[in-house]
Amino acid sequence: MHNYNITEQGVPLQDAEKAVILIHGRGAPPEDILGLADFFDDGKTWFAAPEASNYVWYPYSFLVPAEQNQPWLNSAIANIETLIRNIEKQLPSEKIFIMGFSQGACLTAEVTSRNAKKYGGIAVFTGGLIGEQPDTSSYKGNFDGTKIYISNGDNDPHIPLSRTEETHEIMKGLGGETQLEVFPGRPHTINMEEINKVKEWFF
Repeated sequence: MHNYNITEQGVPLQDAEKAVILIHGRGAPPEDILGLADFFDDGKTWFAAPEASNYVWYPYSFLVPAEQNQPWLNSAIANIETLIRNIEKQLPSEKIFIMGFSQGACLTAEVTSRNAKKYGGIAVFTGGLIGEQPDTSSYKGNFDGTKIYISNGDNDPHIPLSRTEETHEIMKGLGGETQLEVFPGRPHTINMEEINKVKEWFF
């Protein structure tokens, strides 16, 4: 379903001290989310933005039964898992940071929770675990204190706050050092307060 296309920025991976995966939202090109690199670039980081086919990771809402989003969802998960494995040939997982927005945030939460381990940091910018109900039997491993930042507005039109709160509890239960921030009246976007919080906490 999804080809393995990566848009890169920063130093080459073989020269990097850390890597940041940035996962775009529905309908947005990878260059859109890659704009976050400008805030986190310290001259020692490789940034990777994978690209979904037609800029959509899965066709329907993340709240429908997961099988309705197949085979695109499994393909999207495999795509990100491949990228993580490729980075791990150069850097340990503790030096890998994974961030996503909206549909990309949902994918970030889903991929990392299915294979929880010590990452450099995880940012779920307005997202939640995928499915009509999160399939807790799919979530394994231990984040071992990984810093996990999760955000949402109090009335987001696409991502219900209740699912974000549920995701926060599940990822915390998997050993994450989680922090949930809710922004009253915030539109469907990433604001500077979120970016600054992640920059201060992760880097």
